[in-house]
Amino acid sequence: MTQAARPYIRMNGAGNAFIVVQAFEAPFHPTEAEVRALAAPEVGLGGFDQLIGVEPSESADAFMRVWNADGSMVQTCGNALRCVGWLLLEATGKEEVVIDTLGGPTTARRAGDHQVTVDMGQPRLDWTEVPLAEEMDTRGIELQVGPIDAPLLHTPGAVSMGNPHVVFFTDQQDDAFVRGSGSLIEHHPLFPEGVNVGFARVIDRGHIRLRVWERGAGLTLACGTGACAALVATARRGLTERKATVVVDGGELIIDWDEASGHVFMTGPVETERTGLLPQS
Repeated sequence: MTQAARPYIRMNGAGNAFIVVQAFEAPFHPTEAEVRALAAPEVGLGGFDQLIGVEPSESADAFMRVWNADGSMVQTCGNALRCVGWLLLEATGKEEVVIDTLGGPTTARRAGDHQVTVDMGQPRLDWTEVPLAEEMDTRGIELQVGPIDAPLLHTPGAVSMGNPHVVFFTDQQDDAFVRGSGSLIEHHPLFPEGVNVGFARVIDRGHIRLRVWERGAGLTLACGTGACAALVATARRGLTERKATVVVDGGELIIDWDEASGHVFMTGPVETERTGLLPQS
């Protein structure tokens, strides 16, 4: 395996679990099959939502590469940006670092004890940017689940935060419902690149309860880009303010869609669980 004998750090951001591999000296490009093998419970890594490679960058402090547990490579991951940001902040002593990704560059800065704020950039709101397979108003797209005359879910918002998200507004958030609906929608033909599926319950104008079915990872304890997408989607519908606390299974994230810059800022916790060596093949 390309990752044989590599040291790793196991981290989580609000419960979103990552295996982080430093790849400054030697490239780290596991195949899909190798990523899936590492994610298997019997391997001993404890399973993970995403595998992260931290590489050198000519234009930033580092480049972050992200693989889902199913082996697919994705553009970015908000909670992983906080974790990698914290590692870089600790290593460099800086107050702010720049991390590049396939979804574009972002900045991470200290926000307290094991708290990091990440600038997630401007949400991409045009149907071509999500992307969708056909032109629609992304405030509420033409998509429903269930009987045509009494759908269980309908008219979600669609947002790209460097990766595609669809956000349903619903009080139904139990495991079976999220798994069943999320797996159904993830590969819907309306989303040529697949989609992350959010189930958002607006508690009040400053609080959202969110569960997310992640593309390629399934039901996770947290999804940073999903929390950002949920805030943008609810604010566009006038259901919340532009800043709110998003409560996910693994904790709380504060999302602020800044009116002046149009950028979305995410603040949340970072935890280092353990270090180790990746298993050799």
